[in-house]
Formats: sequence, structure tokens, C-alpha cells
Amino acid sequence: MEEQTIFDILHNMDKVTNNLIVQWNKIFDEDLGVSHILVLGHIKQNGPTRPTELAKILGLTPPTLTHLSEKLVKKKLAKRISSEKDRRMVYLDITEEGGNVVDRANLKGHDLRKKLFSSLTEEEKNQLLHIYKKLNEAIVKG
Repeated sequence: MEEQTIFDILHNMDKVTNNLIVQWNKIFDEDLGVSHILVLGHIKQNGPTRPTELAKILGLTPPTLTHLSEKLVKKKLAKRISSEKDRRMVYLDITEEGGNVVDRANLKGHDLRKKLFSSLTEEEKNQLLHIYKKLNEAIVKG
């Protein structure tokens, strides 16, 4: 494949992703960004997690995660808990309201993507599905 074509594909993929984030931020009026939801979503799915682990898993710097978690704790969407075995070890956990926020964020994201994909024909959706499956397989194989 020609270098310019690959660049065009990557550039347009990034534009779609960025535009989706912008649109999501417009319709999700909880004073939280995507990164906050990623933190809450990870904790909801995987349970209490040490901030250093969260930063590493989500590709964030420790200071960024500290900033995000401060806001989540202040808004009572997350809480810090100490390990029973070692009080120096602190975990970030999600509150019930934090779980509700994640659910609402996911619904907004689902609605946004549904609207986006409604502009494609069935054939185009099937082609895109095939392409994404193929790309995921390539990533997994390394």
C-alpha cells in the first residue's frame, strides 16, 4: 500500500475518534472528561486498583491520574481505601454513583456511535467489521 494512502487512513481514523470525543463531551454534561470515565470504567470492571497500576494500564502519567482521581473523589464517584494488610497501600474504588455515571456515559457513547454508523450501508458496516476484525487479529499476533 502506498505511504500516502496509509497516512490518509490513519489521519481520518484519528479525525473520527477526535470528533466522537468532542461530540461525546457535548452530550455528556457531567463535568467529566473521557479520561475520568476510563478510570471509573476500569475500576468498575476490575475492582479496586492502585493508582500506579491504573496510570500504567490507561497510559497516563501518575500526576495526571492523581489529578483525575482527586476530582472523582471530590465528586464522590470514587473513594480511596487502604489495604487491610498494609495501610500504606491505597486503592481507588468506585462508588455506587460512580457506577451510575459510567453507565450513563456508556449509553451516551452507544447512542453516539449508533447515530454515526447509521450513515453507513449494511455492506459498508460489514466491510468495516471485517477490517476491524482483521486489524485486531494482526495486533494480537504481534
